[in-house]
Amino acid sequence: MSLLAAAVGGRGLISPDEPVLYADDEALLRGRAVFETLRVYGGRPFRLDDHLARMQASAGRLDIAWPPGFDELTALALDATGEPDAVLRLYLTAGRERAGAPVALALVSALPADLDERRARGITLASLLGIRADAPWLLGGVKSTSYAVNMAAEAEARARGVDDAVFVRDDGVVLEGPVTNVWWRRARTLYTPSLDLGILAGVTRAVLVDLAVRIGYEVVEGTYGLADLLGAEEAFTSSSVREVMPVVEVDGVELERGPAADELQLALRDLAKEGS
Repeated sequence: MSLLAAAVGGRGLISPDEPVLYADDEALLRGRAVFETLRVYGGRPFRLDDHLARMQASAGRLDIAWPPGFDELTALALDATGEPDAVLRLYLTAGRERAGAPVALALVSALPADLDERRARGITLASLLGIRADAPWLLGGVKSTSYAVNMAAEAEARARGVDDAVFVRDDGVVLEGPVTNVWWRRARTLYTPSLDLGILAGVTRAVLVDLAVRIGYEVVEGTYGLADLLGAEEAFTSSSVREVMPVVEVDGVELERGPAADELQLALRDLAKEGS
């Protein structure tokens, strides 16, 4: 994603090429930082308040003080781009190792160019070993910048010739994707792993739970094995930037495209256009 604009707490709008962090910022030294990524529709960031609330909760888990003014920082970066549809990334680092104050950043980037093409053809997944982040020190549900495992999983999926990964526990329980939540359908019921499994409480996931009920689906959250996903009539992933992505193959098992992914994608776009 090409960077279009950047704003830094206490400094305001800066050039995207301008250095921001000190070499001893704990974000670099230890991955002690949190972030959020969300989509901008028509110049409006979708569910910004929800993302900021989750980010503040993540910061609290990492003992990073929450600074004022993230709304203003976001508006400053968005106004500088003039792009109606974009990606907004918010970061909060712990600051310098010994005496630093937290550093807040708002970055606006262009949307990935291939999203609509991927949605049209559907994506393929490989199941990879993940863990249940139920112990507090495993930071379940925290969106931190310690994302090396997630990126390594995406690289492994590509090495296997597929688009993305889905994490599965050693006992076969389905968790989530590296940057997505996972769903599947049987008849008029949608299934998705429970947040009790230590997965991330996706903002788009929460939106889809409500939208699915509105358009006539039942949503059931629980603990499910990989066989449940492989035996589904339809499957898809959800995330803020990628929105709803139909899944057409998992571990070499082909899955049919179905109506739910397309219906939810349309409903999500309609909601975003309304500015809700």
